Amino acid sequence: MEKKEFIGICIVLLLGLTVAVGVSTTEKKAVVSEHGHDHGHGDHAGHAHEANVGPHGGKVIKDGMFHVELVLYEKGGPPHFRVYVSNDGKPVDPKEVKLSIELERLGEKTTTFDFKAGPDYLYSEKAVEEPHSFFVKILAQWKDQEFDWQYTQYEDRLTLSPELAEKVRIESETAAPGVIRTVKTLPGEIALNGDRVAHVVPRVPGIVVETRKSLGDHVQKGDVLAVISARELADARSKYLVALEREKLARYNFERGEKLWEKQTIPEKEFLTTQKAFLEEKIELASAARKLATLGLSEEEINEVAEGNVTHITHSLIRAPFDGVIVKKHLSPGEWVKDDAELFVVADLTDVWVEITVYSKDLASIHVGQKASVFADCAGLETEGTVSYVEPFVGEQSRTAKARVVIPNTDGKWRPGLFAKVRLVSKEHPAPLVVRNEAIQTFHTGKVVFVNYEDQYEPRPVTLGLSDETFTEVLTGLDPGDRYVARNSFIVKAELGKAGVVHEH
Repeated sequence: MEKKEFIGICIVLLLGLTVAVGVSTTEKKAVVSEHGHDHGHGDHAGHAHEANVGPHGGKVIKDGMFHVELVLYEKGGPPHFRVYVSNDGKPVDPKEVKLSIELERLGEKTTTFDFKAGPDYLYSEKAVEEPHSFFVKILAQWKDQEFDWQYTQYEDRLTLSPELAEKVRIESETAAPGVIRTVKTLPGEIALNGDRVAHVVPRVPGIVVETRKSLGDHVQKGDVLAVISARELADARSKYLVALEREKLARYNFERGEKLWEKQTIPEKEFLTTQKAFLEEKIELASAARKLATLGLSEEEINEVAEGNVTHITHSLIRAPFDGVIVKKHLSPGEWVKDDAELFVVADLTDVWVEITVYSKDLASIHVGQKASVFADCAGLETEGTVSYVEPFVGEQSRTAKARVVIPNTDGKWRPGLFAKVRLVSKEHPAPLVVRNEAIQTFHTGKVVFVNYEDQYEPRPVTLGLSDETFTEVLTGLDPGDRYVARNSFIVKAELGKAGVVHEH
């Protein structure tokens, strides 16, 4: 859905939504049980009279001459019930009355209140929590009579069809335990993995004959990057060939002398001389082979020299040390290069480093092995990693230390040089109940979360605890399992405000 379309839907909702909001105090039932006796109720038995406001400002419920005035008393402490009882216009001693009230809230949560006798009223010790919106059931017993009243009192309640709620993206979730994480956000920069970067140099100086790979090319281990014509390599190959022929001749003389000595045709001294010469030439051949190996030739290439399969005796092949990408190139054909010249830089980009700047005050909250979330907002990237290194000292000028997170980069989207943000969890606080931050609204004079059951919505005042970037701990006001509006709760708040509901008791 486009943003403009969504805004339009919200406007339509706010302008034309039909809601059932308000305070309803309609009596549903009033029953008098007489246990088979006639106590003078006459035609009033089993019929409720219209409720009105009593002398103490409370709700009066009548059954015949027996009246109950229910007051929600909020002065000097948490709200609680006070009940004044009268019969035929005369106060009834509260000690003679047994009373209980049952409140059923949205979500079928029931609370029962028992009452004690006061000076001239009955009172509940248990506080009546907000919101004061419920289905009320009153049970009273006086002498040998029993009374039963039921009525509804709705406060700040909204009715919204599931279809319309879905259309404007009102989403509900179940309140549950969670973890509140204390997070540090530090600046960082994507860098090459220093353990997987090779600065390729020639083993011998020479002239560049050919370059076979370019900047940005992907290469595999052993791929030829360039060819250099090197006199030193030609000399080494020539010496190896000479040593190889001398070793062959010495071997022939040794094997011939050994056979003649066994037949006692030549003296032992002559045989030992051929044996010594063979061993010396063998050592020289091995030395010549090691020289070729130090100049970068593999065992297979050395064997090719021995077999005479080398076309260009001066050519030195510059090969890729591992799979990667060429990120730097510093040569061109015809150029003279020294044996310490950096010709290529090959990097394995399958994972990269995130270099983090850690301020002195944050050093205690970061350690090796710590989980980290990495974000590059400019590129819309997000991933997880682990702190692999924390610098053991602080820079004299910057007064900061460096830390490092290793992150995967198989798709190559994390490009070295990108700025990033690194979020580190320094503490974790298990919470018995959490809700999403966007669920919390300010309504009337405090913080609320809107509960949702079927098509009914209602604010629940909450006491909040710790918060992180996603969740907030709820200390009071909700219970695990409650359904609450997790997203776009502001629409519910707007509709309640539009209805102009007066918050009163």
